[in-house]
Amino acid sequence: MDEQSVPGVRATAHGTEPTDLSPPSMPAAIDRRMRRLLSSVPFATATVHLGISVSGYFLALQIQAIDADAKVGNLALVHAVGSVAAMIAQPLIGVLSDRTRTRAGARTPWILTGAVIGSAGLITAGLSTTIAMLVVAAMIIQFGFNTLGGPLSAILPDRVPTRLRGRYSTLAGLGSISAAILGPILASLFVDRIPLGYSTTAGVIVLIAVLFVLLNPDLDNRALPRQHFSTRAFLADLWVDPRRYPDFGWAFLGRLLIFGGYFMVLTYLLYLMQGYVGLGVDEAAQLVPLIGAAGMPGFLLAIVISGPLSDRIGRRKPLVLVGGLIVAAALLIPLAAPTVAGMFAFGIVATIGFGVFTAVDVALISEVLPAKDDFAKDLGILNIAVALPSVLAPALAAAVVTVSGSYGAVFATAAVITVAGALAVLPIKGVR
Repeated sequence: MDEQSVPGVRATAHGTEPTDLSPPSMPAAIDRRMRRLLSSVPFATATVHLGISVSGYFLALQIQAIDADAKVGNLALVHAVGSVAAMIAQPLIGVLSDRTRTRAGARTPWILTGAVIGSAGLITAGLSTTIAMLVVAAMIIQFGFNTLGGPLSAILPDRVPTRLRGRYSTLAGLGSISAAILGPILASLFVDRIPLGYSTTAGVIVLIAVLFVLLNPDLDNRALPRQHFSTRAFLADLWVDPRRYPDFGWAFLGRLLIFGGYFMVLTYLLYLMQGYVGLGVDEAAQLVPLIGAAGMPGFLLAIVISGPLSDRIGRRKPLVLVGGLIVAAALLIPLAAPTVAGMFAFGIVATIGFGVFTAVDVALISEVLPAKDDFAKDLGILNIAVALPSVLAPALAAAVVTVSGSYGAVFATAAVITVAGALAVLPIKGVR
């Protein structure tokens, strides 16, 4: 069947794009294709966060084993350098993906390439014995998985009708956050065999990526016009003028601050359990994954309700706001209760908030993109708002600890930043 003859689907530079002009009953073939995409996307989005969460857990342990006295600064360094690689990969691979013309479409080659590069970085990290080697491995990991994640996120505006984007966003968020929560739990099974843990994760990620692109093939787009790539134009396009596209700017700022506040605590969770709660390294390493697991039921409930609810009521902003404020409230719990119970309560409440936020944020973002011909590039720029906190948050947290002499001040600072991020959604006018 010629995709251009199917109601509700139009040809784009990336293959096909659903529109809201499709009739209530779409052809069975299209229905099957969309069902397959919706059922498999949680596994695909999980690959990115599985690789990053597993490496984050192992890196903290490796850095402490190499130099316990300088662990805070060294962890900030490793995350900062890795995140710079992520910020390079997101827009660069995005613009290259938008211009790719192959038999397999625009996104598939980059999804597979990213899975292989990121997995190679995981294996490299498992073999690392110095901080310098871990820095290099972190760069490879972040560049690879952001190479995978950028084109993967562009599938939403490429193929999913607006009326289904809340549902798709829910399922994508389900995979992302589930992997972020379960990754450390799986990694804890290999705490005495870290190289094996890294290589096992790498194998799983490559397998999932291959199965995803086989189940959801893109269309041959070699006949479509190829956009000219200009380095000067690419660098100029990295700046999206917030005066011209204010909704895009506010969405970027909100993401930056919410992830930034949360990452201030998440990055140092292993060390917070030691320096703030007072546990030993072995006990802290065992409890950190369980904190994430404790929040899983609430997260599942929040994300399953929030995405479809946003589609039903036709509103995104209230749910994004509520999710961000819940995360901010969770960050205050350890200040009142600097105990293991307090940290578990933080994990449960914060994960519920992120479930609400993640389920709707991706759908909101898909509706504020400036240009349809640059979906992956623009999403790459917005995803810098996730990568950049990985650079800034650890450095800011380390500075707060150094200046205040206490890990507790990290929670208060993170809560203020997260509230500001939640409020940033309010000025957005193009989405309700």
